[in-house]
Amino acid sequence: MAKPSEFELKLLRHLWRTRRLSAREIHEASQQQTQWSYSATRKTLDRMVDKGLISIELVHGIKTFAATHSKLETLAGLISDFARNVLDTDAPLPAATFAQSKIIDPGEIEALEALLEKFDDADAGENS
Repeated sequence: MAKPSEFELKLLRHLWRTRRLSAREIHEASQQQTQWSYSATRKTLDRMVDKGLISIELVHGIKTFAATHSKLETLAGLISDFARNVLDTDAPLPAATFAQSKIIDPGEIEALEALLEKFDDADAGENS
C-alpha cells in the first residue's frame, strides 16, 4: 500500500467520511485547511490516483473519487511504518495510544488494534 503524504491525508479524511466525492466537493471541503487553488487540488488527486490511494468512477457523468483503502487500513500502515522506521521497534504501537484522536472513533480502537497486529505479523513473516 502506498504511503499518503500529509496533504494527501487531508483529502483522504473527507473521502473516508463521505465515501465518494467529486473533485469540486473535495476541494470545497478541504480548501480552508489546504489553502489550495482548485487546480492544485486536482493535481494532487491525479497523483493520488497514480499512487493507488484513490479510484475514479463516473457517476451521472461526473468524475468522482473514493479511497481505495479504509481509514483504519491506511492508519495502521502509517502507524506500523512509523514504529519500524522512526522508533526502530519491532513491536506494534498499542492502538489505545490513539484513543484521543479526532479521526478515530472510540469504537474503532479494537479494529485498529487487530489491523496493527496483522501488519506486525506480516512484517515478521517478511523478516524471517
